[in-house]
Amino acid sequence: MRLGPVHIVIAGFLALASGDALAQGAPAGPPGAMPPPSVIVAPVVSKDVADISNYVGRVAAIDKVNIVARVAGFIEERTFTEGQLVKTGDLLFRIEQDTYKAAVEQQQANLAKARAVEINAALQLQRGKALLPKQFVPQSQVDQQTATQRSAAADILEAQAALDQANINLGYTEIRSPINGRIGLVNYTVGNLVGPSTGSLATIVSFDPIYVLFQASSRDVLDFKRRLLEAGPGAGRVTVRARLPDGKLYPEPGNANFLDIQADPSTDTIAVRAIFPNKQAFLVPGAVVQVEIQRGEPRPALLVPQSAVQLDQAGSFVLVVDPANKVEIRRITQGAQQGTAVIAATGLKDGERVIVEGIQKVHPGQVVAASVAPGN
Repeated sequence: MRLGPVHIVIAGFLALASGDALAQGAPAGPPGAMPPPSVIVAPVVSKDVADISNYVGRVAAIDKVNIVARVAGFIEERTFTEGQLVKTGDLLFRIEQDTYKAAVEQQQANLAKARAVEINAALQLQRGKALLPKQFVPQSQVDQQTATQRSAAADILEAQAALDQANINLGYTEIRSPINGRIGLVNYTVGNLVGPSTGSLATIVSFDPIYVLFQASSRDVLDFKRRLLEAGPGAGRVTVRARLPDGKLYPEPGNANFLDIQADPSTDTIAVRAIFPNKQAFLVPGAVVQVEIQRGEPRPALLVPQSAVQLDQAGSFVLVVDPANKVEIRRITQGAQQGTAVIAATGLKDGERVIVEGIQKVHPGQVVAASVAPGN
């Protein structure tokens, strides 16, 4: 059979294409064969993990004081910067003092007057008692002088009490910090008229140490008490940790120092309070944190990435890639979550590879091209 010019050109192109494919090392195989699907795998890891319960906690200051003016007057001076640390006894506000100093001076004068009246009454009584035996004065007059002297003595006590109150009111014009802590925003500035009815001038809260309050289930509390009785106080000890709003674990552990005496009937939970050191003020009063309680000593467990775990009507399963790169379905029993991983109580072995990406592209028995996830 003779080939025409067109057939010769096509044959030449086919020969060139075949030569290029061989030069590039293209895999030999049947025409139309598809490469195995690519998946990303991660190894099953054995680690020592502890039994941890998670709760939602709220940070609370041990001491919190609302600063209120105890006497009325205009604010004359403020001696702090909002947000600064203050110590017990530090001057915070000074209320205009002139009126209260004048009240003290007036009461001092009233006290001096009462003492003078009492001295005169005492002298009159002394003279009356001296003349009474000689019957130069009647008994009724001496009785009246006695009553006058006692009344004058009582007036001294009254004047002294009024002077004490005036001094107290004068002292209230200087408002000082009752606790160590950090002071917040000021509600009234210099020049404002304040008094007992105007409300809080500012708020001071303590920061170090600090409380974290959370609600534990009655079941967890009962479990802890049972372990405490069975193993003794040392073995029943728990570690309380806090996880900050950014997801990072607070570096300092806390100690539970209070367990409420009754459960909340609506939630069947019991209030627990833990105390944490807080020198860096990472824990802010009113903030919400996650509380983690470790129960007992860590024990070995198999961890599998949470992204590898699938769920169907039969339960939890993962797809395992065996040494021959074949996919195998494996049923597992899930345990507690550990960060981005979960405990596989049954169904897996240490070091086995599970698919974490590309699960939808494969099926059991299929050969895959597996690559290890970064960081594993």
